[in-house]
Amino acid sequence: MSDRLATVGRRIATVRQLGAVVNAMRGIAGARAQQGRALLPAIRAYAATAGHAIGKARQLQTGPAAPPLNSAKGKTGLIVFGAEQGFAGAFPEQVLNAAASDSQAAHFFLVGDRAAALAAERSLPVAWATSLPSRAAALANMATELLGALYDYVAVAGAVPVAMIYPVWTAGHGASVVRRSLLPLDPDMFPPEPVGSIPLINLPASDLVERLAQEYVFAQLCEAATEAFAAENEARMATMAAAKTNIDARLQALEREERLTRQEEITAEVVELAAGARARGRTRAVSE
Repeated sequence: MSDRLATVGRRIATVRQLGAVVNAMRGIAGARAQQGRALLPAIRAYAATAGHAIGKARQLQTGPAAPPLNSAKGKTGLIVFGAEQGFAGAFPEQVLNAAASDSQAAHFFLVGDRAAALAAERSLPVAWATSLPSRAAALANMATELLGALYDYVAVAGAVPVAMIYPVWTAGHGASVVRRSLLPLDPDMFPPEPVGSIPLINLPASDLVERLAQEYVFAQLCEAATEAFAAENEARMATMAAAKTNIDARLQALEREERLTRQEEITAEVVELAAGARARGRTRAVSE
């Protein structure tokens, strides 16, 4: 085997190894995206249940209305759910683009290590950051951590508006960036509902409404985090599929080059053997 053929063979082996890595990453991303999508119906049902419970608990409230919350005295809150890792296409940049105009005037909560790195490159003033879990089962714990940080800020800043920005993946269309208001909760979203027989409660109705509102906010954070988790993995699947197409094309080109190189070497050997045979024939003719 010539040096040229050996070099082509090594390049083919390297490309095949790269293809195996890409296939593995694509498979992992697909499994995680499926896990995230499977969680969304339950999260939305939980949010709807909390919303209905708030409406029923409001019906139990008697006496004067609760005093208003502390007036806003801090920056508005902005929660941005970005990517945790790379190889996720352009959507990490899209999410930060959507948040860039508000980030300077907002208390900026950021989820995702890759998003945090991109935000640092842009010199965005991130006030609080955490990682987006790599396992769907850990998203609720992350949402609990974020909820605690959010309420710690609201306790100091007062009744400031808080919004969320996160990606949503749609099959055939890719990732789109969604912006939703999180706080303050709109009372019209939870109209008082008739409760029939009055349930037994162990705390004042106003406290019950407040705690149910926290559960509703928690569910909204879980939904946004899960959408971001699924979108990142869907984007990674698409990126790996494109990479696999390029790798397959490159592998085919190298295999063609290998066949041509081998054919050229065989042809050169045949020509060399034929030339040697003719030379030996001429030598015998001269000697005779």
